[in-house]
Amino acid sequence: MIKIILSGGGTGGSVGPLLAVAQEIKKIKPKTDFLFVGTRKGIPEKIMIKPFPYIRYQPISSGKLRRYFSLRNITDLFLILEGFIQSLFIILKFKPHVVLSAGAFVSVPLAWAAWMLGVPVFIHQQDVRPGLANKLMSKISAKITVSFAKSLKSFPLGKTILTGNPVSPKILTGDKQRAIKKFGLKLNWPCLLVVGGGTGALEINKAIAEIAPDLVKFCQVVILTGFQKKIGKFIHNHYHQIEFLSQEDLADIYVAADLVVSRGGLGVLTELSVLKKPAIIIPIPNSHQMANVEYFAGQRAIALLKSRKINSQELLSRIRELILNDKQRALLSLNISKLANVDASDAIAKIVLGNINIKK
Repeated sequence: MIKIILSGGGTGGSVGPLLAVAQEIKKIKPKTDFLFVGTRKGIPEKIMIKPFPYIRYQPISSGKLRRYFSLRNITDLFLILEGFIQSLFIILKFKPHVVLSAGAFVSVPLAWAAWMLGVPVFIHQQDVRPGLANKLMSKISAKITVSFAKSLKSFPLGKTILTGNPVSPKILTGDKQRAIKKFGLKLNWPCLLVVGGGTGALEINKAIAEIAPDLVKFCQVVILTGFQKKIGKFIHNHYHQIEFLSQEDLADIYVAADLVVSRGGLGVLTELSVLKKPAIIIPIPNSHQMANVEYFAGQRAIALLKSRKINSQELLSRIRELILNDKQRALLSLNISKLANVDASDAIAKIVLGNINIKK
């Protein structure tokens, strides 16, 4: 039996691609045993892996190294060391053939522990610009897969492969009629989906809450706020605040949406591209998201709203403009669909399986 450790978390961004690859591996090798190593809080990852009974969850202590001075860098070093020791015991007990990460600080001590014990480490680089976690893990990785050709130069060429970014096959199984029933949507009335994500959701939530009374005059709104981030007391039949959705429910609401407003995480951008969804993207300033959205904007695949502070009235204007203009939305839909790669999960699964020593 093949045993694989998946690792990521903190937000759902690093979890989605791992689950997509795990599903492909399970198709090819049905008897594969998976263990997901994540953070102690682990709220996004625990919820996201819940529909997959063949994936068990194991938390470890985790910290983060910041690229600026902070006293937390000192305290987090002890958490990282603790996570490293815990990882050694997990690997010795589970005896994995490989460790696979999509970039998250919780994965760093695990990856180095795996390397010390002779277990191959594979990492996937989602964003155009590599984060510190993947840079630290790339030094000891057997193979590195990347979403963008531009990222190839950031890693050793001999072990880096362009695959695209994995997306869960479940996201392609949405049903509009199910969404209408589940969320109480009105048929033949434009639907706006707002995906704040984990980091930065609160600012988008606040902006949408400010303009909600105006939005419901020309569309119905479904906003995924993130945990404990619901804003305002506005109540309307066309305004729905939801903290979190399963992949099945998310797939349904995606199909129903005429326009999406989101941050610029590559997980969401990948989903939008395979689903051909027109979107207004509001990246977190001075973050890894900027390189992603600039690439998509350069292909005229998204409407980009770039500012240090979200202007709610400007956002309202852009939403109204696109909701009421079928031709503009159709053009964005066409352009973003050209950036889709539905075979990325399969490609990474085959790379991982092709480099596993089954005799172990």
